[in-house]
Amino acid sequence: MARGVFWLVGNELLAFPFSEDFAYGVAKSGKTYNHEKLWDHIKPKGCSKRFDHYPRGRVEYTGKGKPVIYMNPNIAMDLIPEIMEKFGLTEYPTVKYDHSRHYRCFLDEGYENV
Repeated sequence: MARGVFWLVGNELLAFPFSEDFAYGVAKSGKTYNHEKLWDHIKPKGCSKRFDHYPRGRVEYTGKGKPVIYMNPNIAMDLIPEIMEKFGLTEYPTVKYDHSRHYRCFLDEGYENV
């Protein structure tokens, strides 16, 4: 079971479970990645889009060790099994669609590619 971040680029799920062996893009907590910091190191070859262009999300855990997925509302629930597999989740997670600016992407009203 790993924390980490993911993007949906076209129909492909780009998942990055946290590993202390990969030092790029580590969040302030030191226990996961920061989307913005990680993007330049992992974005698809030839991609010129910003980190916030594509729908994205993250896998976290509650204080009781229960998995939670926070993600952009444009990511379909049918991707949950693939996300679970990529992050080694053995328990079905709580899924929280995040409608805030934090997870906004090009598919959302009001998105501005700055």
